Amino acid sequence: MPALIPTDYRATVTWVGTVPEGDGLRAEAGNTLTLGWDGPEGEKHGGRTRASCARVTSQYERGTEIANTRQLSVVCATELAAIAAEMGLDEIRPEWLGATLVIEGIPDFSYVPPSARLQAEDGTCLIVDMNNRPCIFPAKEIDKDHPGIGPKFKPAAKGRRGVTAWVERPGTLKIGDVLRLHIPDQRGWAPALPLKS
Repeated sequence: MPALIPTDYRATVTWVGTVPEGDGLRAEAGNTLTLGWDGPEGEKHGGRTRASCARVTSQYERGTEIANTRQLSVVCATELAAIAAEMGLDEIRPEWLGATLVIEGIPDFSYVPPSARLQAEDGTCLIVDMNNRPCIFPAKEIDKDHPGIGPKFKPAAKGRRGVTAWVERPGTLKIGDVLRLHIPDQRGWAPALPLKS
């Protein structure tokens, strides 16, 4: 029996980009995204492994080499618009967030379950790691273009920052591609329920 359920939810890719090596988080827009086992080619966040960061200090000392499940940052156009409105901006540019993909069409996108898949029609497939919590780095990029506004990002983006993901099947994604959402075939975790034997 399959462990993943194909849903009727589909998203259209509306933007692709990569964060070049070096300081800063600002992404550069492109038309296509070539994905290998290490993530997007030429991407600062690529690689099979990465140094652990503040998000996993309960598990590892900072800087510990761990598997890289944060190869991509996937955000939703609807959620970006909501962040912009709350901050009093006309838009939130995906470049400021270091985004890899902007998609449109899956409601409540930042809360799709971990281990869900986003699969293109040609089979290229991403595994969702988890909700991407807002941090100060996009705020710094926003402040470069809108001085004094950056600090509003973190509270406005809570629950709207999209997800991190990694490559399950390499391929190429481009603007206009359609990704189908597949979710794990299991109920939500409920530790108070009795275990089945």
